Amino acid sequence: MKNKAIWVSISLLSLVGFQSCKEKVNTQNDTVNSGTIKFVADESCQPIVDEEAYVFEKLNPKAKPDILYRTENSALRLLLNDSVRLAILTRELNASEIKILTDRTLPPVSHRFAIDAIALIVNQASKDTLMTVSEIKKMLNGQTKTDINIVFDNPNSSLVRYLKEFSGNKDFKLKNIYAVKTNKEVIKYISQHPQAIGITGFSWLNDPDADYADAVKKVKIVAVAVKDENSKDAPNQYFKPSQTTLALKQYPLIRSLYIINSTGKMGLGAGFAYFVLGERGQRIILRSGILPDSIPQREINIKHSY
Repeated sequence: MKNKAIWVSISLLSLVGFQSCKEKVNTQNDTVNSGTIKFVADESCQPIVDEEAYVFEKLNPKAKPDILYRTENSALRLLLNDSVRLAILTRELNASEIKILTDRTLPPVSHRFAIDAIALIVNQASKDTLMTVSEIKKMLNGQTKTDINIVFDNPNSSLVRYLKEFSGNKDFKLKNIYAVKTNKEVIKYISQHPQAIGITGFSWLNDPDADYADAVKKVKIVAVAVKDENSKDAPNQYFKPSQTTLALKQYPLIRSLYIINSTGKMGLGAGFAYFVLGERGQRIILRSGILPDSIPQREINIKHSY
């Protein structure tokens, strides 16, 4: 955690160096703990971002972050078109994207702040509770004969991009694979259809909001094994996503969450980034059920009584 704090501090200080040469950036009257800022977040990250923003605002009553939740493609467009200068994504920017921002003399500062899992869910009535990585890839590529529907969120989402990279498939054109609109809709669909498999972010299944909490109770998470991939660590074991299996790298379907700051100033964007990456922000992630990038340490004082 100390090393993380040092790197965050260096990143924040580097923003000060750019501040003097960016008049446009200084037009917003905000500080690290006050004012307003509009930023975009991948909509699949909404549960954890909402929690972080809620606590941040409670601790900083004068701060008003305005969060736009968008698909990954839309979020990237907003960032690269200079509509926003702070983004939360499930991947780092590539070289060409970094160049676009750097050419504006607003080089992005990127940090991973959490590790999430891609969860496969089925209806409580389903008997499909175990799958291997190889079986999942075959299922997504249409190499298995099945009448089970495979459902995920928006076709422009980061989840779909992840699944395409994972399966080596450029596009999902099979009739039994289709998208709804949101992660909530995926969970609700699976809660009502026993002959279906849903793919969603793990964070949506932990402490759900009231509008879909009943649906979460009607689904169960599929355990996944990598035994067909010749795993040396766990060749014959199936794992469900949890903080433990993510930390031990036992659950295979994982993705990192990043906060990308291209504000070029020591303003509210930098303040929110520092909060998420700091001890309090990391503890919020720890309580959420997914894995923080830096696990907060606990100091225990043992007193001897004589």
